[in-house]
Amino acid sequence: MTPPARTSVDPALHPASAHPLAAQVATHIHAAGGWVGFDDFMAQALYTPGMGYYTGGATVFGTLPSTSSVTGQSGSDFVTAPEMSPLFGQALACQVAQALQATGTDEVWEFGAGTGALALQILEALQALGVAIKRYTIVDLSQPLMARQKVTLQAHADTVHWASALPAQMRGVVVGNEVLDAMPVKLLARTGGAWHERGVVLAVDGGDSLFAWEDRATALRPPLEVDGAHDYLTEIHPQGEAFMRTLADRLQAGAAFLIDYGFPEAEYYHPQRHMGTVMCHRAHQADTDPLGDVGLKDISAHVNFTGIAVAAQDAGLEVLGYTNQAHFLINCGLVDAMQQSDLPQRVAAQKLILEHEMGELFKVIGFTKGPVWDALGFARGDKTHRL
Repeated sequence: MTPPARTSVDPALHPASAHPLAAQVATHIHAAGGWVGFDDFMAQALYTPGMGYYTGGATVFGTLPSTSSVTGQSGSDFVTAPEMSPLFGQALACQVAQALQATGTDEVWEFGAGTGALALQILEALQALGVAIKRYTIVDLSQPLMARQKVTLQAHADTVHWASALPAQMRGVVVGNEVLDAMPVKLLARTGGAWHERGVVLAVDGGDSLFAWEDRATALRPPLEVDGAHDYLTEIHPQGEAFMRTLADRLQAGAAFLIDYGFPEAEYYHPQRHMGTVMCHRAHQADTDPLGDVGLKDISAHVNFTGIAVAAQDAGLEVLGYTNQAHFLINCGLVDAMQQSDLPQRVAAQKLILEHEMGELFKVIGFTKGPVWDALGFARGDKTHRL
């Protein structure tokens, strides 16, 4: 677990610096004094304008692996639920429809809309349900993805709008699928009984990567005491929790439903989870080296849903429920929709709810601004008491 030693050599001489983003990140680290926290590095790798993984124009969502190691434009790096089956968005739309009525609002907000597939599914399902909305706003940092979304959603051009940031005030139902896991995290490492923040430095020592790890003593701690004396690597989520506080502050009336992979706090910081949860995805292959191929692969971390819930509650939101994706989608009518679909659609949709696929690892948490009401998606299998 102890990071390797590094050498100090001109990063411009390293072959990895040939990639523009790697060179820019190296310059950023140098300007910061030679060390940045992992959250800073992760933000640079994913969101540097025009060059980051999500902002550089690569095709990243889909069912087929990338055939290009640079752009991935003939395939994808990973698949999300909306690309897997349109029944995902149809089921979620049933919860959105109920939430619009319960909160007396008529707008939908989606964060990080990817290809626009989920937005299309929700819009079409709401139409089929006879639910009229005034506006569907997508909040996204990626100009290339926004361009793809506009193509996908061209039939709904009068309803869909785009924004790069939250307004000062908003009303409506918020949805976010696999948004929290892409928010930068801080790494904490307990080594020899002492806690450190794990950061990134330049390490031009003849290896394949321009970057290396370096730990610094810190007063930061996980929210729970981790039993045992063994070395332990984990994450904390200040940006995700700050996002929830901002959302609570800006949302004047409405609800929010966030879907992602993760655990409640007691499971997240379990003594046996000693290697952390940071993971990279490229061409449908997973690896644990976020320092390599910067900008060419996804970097994510599991969500601490307890921390998300506490941050939201402290800022004025109320928890509607928390459950796994299988329970949520079944509560929202997925099984009935599967029975009315053809065999390929049923097979694809099964992956959304099977325990060994997405059904158990993925969770759904719901919030409301105002009085609490009985949300459809948490009617059975609510696990709020485990947060």
